[in-house]
Amino acid sequence: MDHLSPDKRSALMARVRSRNTTPEIAVRSAAHKAGYRFRLHRKDLPGSPDLTLPRHRLAVFVHGCFWHQHSGCRRATMPSSNTPKWIEKFRVNRARDAKAAKELEALGWKVLVIWECETRSSSDITSKIADHLGA
Repeated sequence: MDHLSPDKRSALMARVRSRNTTPEIAVRSAAHKAGYRFRLHRKDLPGSPDLTLPRHRLAVFVHGCFWHQHSGCRRATMPSSNTPKWIEKFRVNRARDAKAAKELEALGWKVLVIWECETRSSSDITSKIADHLGA
């Protein structure tokens, strides 16, 4: 059962950001230190990727493990209250992610997803980007 009242829960959830999150900033910092130059939140591309490396035609999405239900991750929990609503919410999120990735690939972009739990080490982030570029 939720320990917060519906009004307090609503206020708390309204404060959840979608841009400039801590994991996203960690990815941006690691990419910049590695010498990659990128653009942020390009609205002209499907899914508005968190980072794009135009020179390499790479679109990077930084996904929160809870919101995008990272398979096998301890952060990808299911709320105990209003479970049917959350199941539908997560299903829609995953479908939207898959659609954006498919559309980007059709436009000739490579797509990389970096999960929130993978952003602890900047060297891991850098190597994941380099591996995806084939460098």
